[in-house]
Amino acid sequence: MTRSAWKAEPAGPRSVALVGPYGTGKSTLFEALLASAGAPPKRPYTRAMTTELRLGHCTFMGEPWALVDCPGSVEFAQETAAALAIVDFAIVVCDPSADRLSNLPVLLKTIEAAGLPHLIFINKIDALAGQVREIVAALQPYSQYPLVLRQIPIRERDAVTGYVDVVSERAYHYCGEDSERCMLPSELLIPEQEALAGLTEVLADHDDALLEKVIEDIAPSPDEIFATLHKDQENGTIVQVLFGAASRGHGIFRLWKALRHDVPAASQTAQRRAIAASDQPLVQIFKTVHAGQAAYAGKLSYARIWRGGLRDGAPLNGGRVGGLYRFINGEISRMQTADSGELVAIGRLESAVTGAIIGEASAELPFPQPPVPVYAFAIAAKDRKDDVKLSGALHKIVEEDPSLNIAHRRETGETLLCGQGEIHLNGALERLASVYNCQINVTLAKIAYKETIKHAVKQHARLKRQTGGHGQFADVVLEIAPRPRGEGFSFVDKIVGGAVPRQYIPSVGEAAEEAMQKGPLGYPVVDVEVTLVDGSFHSVDSSDMAFRTATRNGIIEGLAKADPVLLEPIDHVTVSVPNKFTAAAQRLLSGRRGQILGYAERESWPGWDDVEALVPAAELGDFILQLRADTTGLGTFTRHFGHLAEARNGKGH
Repeated sequence: MTRSAWKAEPAGPRSVALVGPYGTGKSTLFEALLASAGAPPKRPYTRAMTTELRLGHCTFMGEPWALVDCPGSVEFAQETAAALAIVDFAIVVCDPSADRLSNLPVLLKTIEAAGLPHLIFINKIDALAGQVREIVAALQPYSQYPLVLRQIPIRERDAVTGYVDVVSERAYHYCGEDSERCMLPSELLIPEQEALAGLTEVLADHDDALLEKVIEDIAPSPDEIFATLHKDQENGTIVQVLFGAASRGHGIFRLWKALRHDVPAASQTAQRRAIAASDQPLVQIFKTVHAGQAAYAGKLSYARIWRGGLRDGAPLNGGRVGGLYRFINGEISRMQTADSGELVAIGRLESAVTGAIIGEASAELPFPQPPVPVYAFAIAAKDRKDDVKLSGALHKIVEEDPSLNIAHRRETGETLLCGQGEIHLNGALERLASVYNCQINVTLAKIAYKETIKHAVKQHARLKRQTGGHGQFADVVLEIAPRPRGEGFSFVDKIVGGAVPRQYIPSVGEAAEEAMQKGPLGYPVVDVEVTLVDGSFHSVDSSDMAFRTATRNGIIEGLAKADPVLLEPIDHVTVSVPNKFTAAAQRLLSGRRGQILGYAERESWPGWDDVEALVPAAELGDFILQLRADTTGLGTFTRHFGHLAEARNGKGH
């Protein structure tokens, strides 16, 4: 039986996402794969950090493919999560060093939660200093499934010059962007046999026939191993490990062959996602772009066609398809039709948002929710006449990137641009300036401080003004007292005997509450009770306005005498880190005036802890930056308002 005999060729297009930490060379691998398939980008991509996913189309050995290059920074994790939700397979790219595996644990957890088949590609193998098996051993604790090494590197002096295929037991020498078969080095005979035996034992755990041969010490044929390997890889119960050097083209053709044989068909992915068979189109939007290219200008919706097919101009959800596009040679290219399983860009779906399902209202296709914002800037148009333009631009960039968020903070009057970190927000600001021509002032977000009083006072306030005609007269006696924290403002009427006519008392209460908007320290006043206990009036000169003015004056004078204190917001914070960083997270929280409440293992995340603490909001502005620095980019946190507390030695006061 030959390998082609057991491998049924899948029909239709397939898709693969390239994921991994920043700096591992995903974009280089993306371009190398496209070039190997005959679709090299006409214009070289810059080597700057990828901050949004890129889609590329090509054909390899007569089969159509879509490749998705995902950002590596944790600040753009939403882009990666969106890609993983719609592709057939993932390539996890990593460095050839066990010490530089960065956020791979989180990536593997995300991929496994989605049930997505995947393999690991160790890039930059020409820079390998240690042993490949050390990298595999370091990664294994983070993978739910066995990692199986498919290749052994061939070294000449300190350089990796080729590889041995563990299953076929054939050796290959890197030759430019290709490789040629060579003699298997004698010093690798024993390591190769050990690797093959280890691979066979792992595969035997999922195949009774193979297990029987292992028990009876019968060597299975390469075709038997290939068949079991393919089945397990396609089912996602093992993870192959391959290597190469994308910048040199090393290992690219071998990677393509692995993808061609082991990536499941689009129909299998649809079945795994429980999508019912039908001729009716079913489409899911996974990214929105407001394009300004020469070939296309306007809104583009990147979509996975889960079922059926699409035709340019055909009706879809009450509208019409306003263009179908692929990305070939790095450029957008219009097409007339698209098949089931394809990743395409669709024009003029004005009402469709990222994650939307088009074609069947009852379909349920889970899509990753944007992460909670952990960093924010306060923004405002430099020129007030550009407020409307800025509002429209903000709507578009949030539509493009759902992990951005626009919040209007009533307490400080600020508009906040919220996201996943400094790089994330700076990228959004750059896009606002370069694409939408919005000139913006950027400041650090203010803290919503409040103030209250510590002692009760009794304040008499009188307004007496005489001008031509009617004058102004109002006289009030107010008791101003603190209330328990969190109980807010209260007004009490204790007037007896008509000292203040009933028609003026509501005005006193309203004016007292209005006066709380800014206290002696410059912030809103909370948790105060104002009691109207006495007063007097004039039958001609008294009015609502006079009593309002007298009350405001009395509140201002009274609050200043009542020992005002500043209150700062205290947030309830939950920090999630691998348990080896738990102590570091606790030190970081304590160093920011945090009160540690405790920690426990993170639910469904073995090896991770959740640390809970109460932390002043003033200490959390750049908290995520330090947390990531202290945890090699792995730490994250959530926060919600806890309570107000008297400020002590805090920032900004």
